[in-house]
Amino acid sequence: MPLPGRDRLRELLDAVLAGADEGVPRSLDEMAGEAFSSPFHFSRLLSRGAGEPPVAMRRRVMLERAAWQLRRGSTVTDAAWAAGYDSVDGFTRAFTRAFGHPPSVPAGSHWLPAPNGIHYHPPMSLWVHSTEQTMNPLTEQLVSHDLDDTRALLEIVKGLPDAELRAERLPFPTVTSWEGPERSIAAVLEHHIWTKEVWLAAIEGLDLPPRDENDGVARLLERHDATAGRWLAVVRDIEARGAWDDRLIDALCDPPESFVLSGVVAHVLTYAAHRRQLTRHLLRAAGHEVDDGDPIMWLRAVRGEADNHPATGTEGNDR
Repeated sequence: MPLPGRDRLRELLDAVLAGADEGVPRSLDEMAGEAFSSPFHFSRLLSRGAGEPPVAMRRRVMLERAAWQLRRGSTVTDAAWAAGYDSVDGFTRAFTRAFGHPPSVPAGSHWLPAPNGIHYHPPMSLWVHSTEQTMNPLTEQLVSHDLDDTRALLEIVKGLPDAELRAERLPFPTVTSWEGPERSIAAVLEHHIWTKEVWLAAIEGLDLPPRDENDGVARLLERHDATAGRWLAVVRDIEARGAWDDRLIDALCDPPESFVLSGVVAHVLTYAAHRRQLTRHLLRAAGHEVDDGDPIMWLRAVRGEADNHPATGTEGNDR
């Protein structure tokens, strides 16, 4: 039984943040030990009390701290090491995915969306924002899973010979009637990335972006990384403004057309899921083993149920 006046939630939060000011990676087991609890009960109690699993909270707060340091003049490299990453590339991908822009671009705020209003407050304490509104967890998970899963597939296919990437394997190659054939792994992935590029241009009021359907995987990775953070930021902004029923007049269409923003996001997510699974089908047809792309398994990993992030004790892996 807790002692009278004991703030058990505060003790759990202290265990999550212990060593964060020094960028010390900590596993779930280490955090639980700090709170004199088993990993299972530690995770359950904190998730119930704060609405966020401990590993996910530590990762988020460390990224918020990094954003604060960058705003005060820290280098990206120093911020990456201080956040517990042993790879600047891994830190850059995680930061971009979280904030919607790379760490080289100053953040307007060092706070990230939080289900509990708990944020990093310098020098190493917490601030609780009582009126915070965050994105619907399902929307956040659908968008984030798509972005992470896309990058995972690109990492898989970058080791394949070009002939395998461009071999035409689909007898019925049309995904959508207006986008042309997609007969190969390379074509499916290029169309997948292009879809977000076009919609971002329409939403942000930009010109139609340049495109080369013959881009290699290295270039597709560059295009994906340049797009992923912007897309997540756009969806978060729609949610924050309650703008799901707003209409976009898309001047990139000829003639211009109007689209409801909720329909745009649903469109992107629908065809994104289809193309990711189509890529897996093509990889298996080419004789390569590949996972199922299950969002359940992805969510377990990002919530720290699998020990696979620098904040959990395994450095250098940002997924």
